[in-house]
Amino acid sequence: MVILNTALVLFIILESFNILLLYTRPESRIGNGMGAFKAFTPVALDDPSAPGDMKRMVRYLVNWVAGTKLIFITLLIVIAIFGDDRLKALSLVVLIPSVAIFYWRLYPLIRDMDSRGEIEPKGYSRTLAVMIAGFIAVFASAAVVYFLNQV
Repeated sequence: MVILNTALVLFIILESFNILLLYTRPESRIGNGMGAFKAFTPVALDDPSAPGDMKRMVRYLVNWVAGTKLIFITLLIVIAIFGDDRLKALSLVVLIPSVAIFYWRLYPLIRDMDSRGEIEPKGYSRTLAVMIAGFIAVFASAAVVYFLNQV
């Protein structure tokens, strides 16, 4: 079913760009770049005043996030290429809570940092929340369309 492939491929493409960004330009302010976080700047630019252990830990965490996203995306690529429509639809259903977990732990943190002026541009937390809600809506819509067509 085209809608299932479209939802998966869109997510794969967007996340692939985020992975590439995290590996090559983590200081970027676009996508999942860390440059939006003012606290990241001294670490990203190798500021001598930033402790070395902090720089290494932040680099490790950024690369760990990129690596985790890569594992996630490569599994979705296999599903998109080799999975049947039922597996693709179930994958979208599983993506909904796994992406929605953002609102439980990450959103409260980024919203607080945003309100304290620790993120540029201001309002980035809302933009991110809306974008993630959009992903969830696309996943849910595609899955609902698939399951309704099975009845």
